[in-house]
Amino acid sequence: MARINTNIPSVIAQRNLRTVQSELQTRFERLSTGLRINRGADDPAGLIISERLRANIEGVNQGIRNSDRAANVIATTEASLSEVSDLLNSIKALIVESANTGANSEAERTANQLQIDSAIQSITRISNTASFGSLKLLNGGLDYTLSGVNPTNVVQAQVWNASFVNQQTLNVNVDVVASAQTANLYFKPPSVAGTILSATTIQIGGTRGVQEITITSGTGLASVVAAVNNLTSLTGVKASLINNNATSGMVFSSSDYGSAGFVTVKRLGGPAPANDAFSPNLYKLVNNAAPPAAAPFGWAGLIGAGTVTPAQRDEGRDVQALVNGNLATGEGLKIKVNSSSLSMDLLLSASFATNPSNAASSFYITGGGSLFQLGPDVSALQQANFGMQSIAASNIGGTLINGSIQYLNSLSTGQANSIAAAVSRKDFTQSSDILEKAIDEISQLRGRLGAFQRNVLDPNARSLTSSLENLTASNSAIRDADFASETAGLTRAQILSQSGTTVLQLANASSQSVLQLLQG
Repeated sequence: MARINTNIPSVIAQRNLRTVQSELQTRFERLSTGLRINRGADDPAGLIISERLRANIEGVNQGIRNSDRAANVIATTEASLSEVSDLLNSIKALIVESANTGANSEAERTANQLQIDSAIQSITRISNTASFGSLKLLNGGLDYTLSGVNPTNVVQAQVWNASFVNQQTLNVNVDVVASAQTANLYFKPPSVAGTILSATTIQIGGTRGVQEITITSGTGLASVVAAVNNLTSLTGVKASLINNNATSGMVFSSSDYGSAGFVTVKRLGGPAPANDAFSPNLYKLVNNAAPPAAAPFGWAGLIGAGTVTPAQRDEGRDVQALVNGNLATGEGLKIKVNSSSLSMDLLLSASFATNPSNAASSFYITGGGSLFQLGPDVSALQQANFGMQSIAASNIGGTLINGSIQYLNSLSTGQANSIAAAVSRKDFTQSSDILEKAIDEISQLRGRLGAFQRNVLDPNARSLTSSLENLTASNSAIRDADFASETAGLTRAQILSQSGTTVLQLANASSQSVLQLLQG
């Protein structure tokens, strides 16, 4: 068939050449960009997956940067806390030196007090100035804010971590289920008059040490109580009359609540005279039972019922409490809560911690703390919270002394626990206790920060780095061009393009053969 209006071979050659040139253009684009997918038409499903992976990669990259920045904040905070630790240790040396009153003069103690004052001022200054950029680290700005705390129930509250998930405030409910107790040894008087019938020497031991007391014949229990209390700072044991009546007996108690507190009382010097031995007349409550009612104190009923048992040693008991329904760890009057959503330390008052029948105490965490976004997605599961309290001298070292909390600043000149005040009462115990508490608080804060960096930030960065590697490899497999394959395809397309051009030329030339029919 010889037709000239329609050149079918030419049309076929044009179509194939257009297809080859389109492929050739695609190969050039992929090789020039290095990407297999440059637009949605290249691979719609692959583009969707690749874009999601790219979003994940960006989130992971930012999570790694966030972890690194958080580690820098921790390092900066740690440096400031290290200086505070050094200052507290220097105060410790000055207190110990000043307690050696027999070998130093008043002028030396005054000089020591000046050094203590300057160290305390430096601690507060560090608290106010430690910063990371414009972010204040240790002035309390990153601490949690509390509302509704009843000081008659909760003396101190330190929140380390609180997660506000779908709520503006977090309610904390504290319910004592088992009372805190001191160690108690009850002494039953062998005489109706409430006196010691024969001379005896007793050894009293507690958390602070061991001392001996010699009691003469006919000494009343009130005098024994006074003798024991005169040595409380050396033994950690105090005494009182039962029912404030010598005929009811007396009780030896540890100064501190909790299982760490103990009391030992025993007679020295061989067997005791009949009816006047301390050891057979010392009792402790069985299984830390609740102390018997103050009045009447019926020894016969207590002994007969097995409520008390003979003993020379007793240990205290830690408070047990439920915090938002979870059993907290007790330590004396303190309770600790540690979970992913709430971590805090509470110091309960003695009246609240020793009476489980009291109503539960509630308060609110209304905000504050520092929030670290560590994961690639904004989610509570990928965030970490941490609270850093103020380390000013008026906020650390809080110790319960005579029913009130006293802080490190009480060691300053003119305050209740200054060197002069300690010398005046001939007892540096209070000053030492406050200082030791401050040292412990700073050490624990440094430990918590270190644990947060080591166990949260560093593993998070390593995990995200591994995820980044895998996500990047996955995205590359979907989106990046395979140069070996593309160059092979380019060569094929170039050959087909050249052959297609030649074929098109031949197809166009074949129509000219019709002219031969006209010439014949």
